[in-house]
Amino acid sequence: MEYIYNTSMVCSKTITFDLTGDVVTNVRFTGGCNGNLKAVAKLVDGMTVNQIVEKLEGNTCGPRPTSCADQLCKAIKKAYAEANE
Repeated sequence: MEYIYNTSMVCSKTITFDLTGDVVTNVRFTGGCNGNLKAVAKLVDGMTVNQIVEKLEGNTCGPRPTSCADQLCKAIKKAYAEANE
């Protein structure tokens, strides 16, 4: 199922991704550092929610308490929790 997450405190505005079971695919960031975020999307494609969270949760960007990668973790955790209610 496709999910769209509105980010906060980062340059990207939204994160769109597919979640099938606990597997994340087709990650797309709108806005932000285009090349870096394309790389993040490719690296996490096909990984499970837990694998992504284990690697990226808590990552910060400059003085911000979060980052686009950390926002991805928030997005997929929220989607996974909603899908399993």
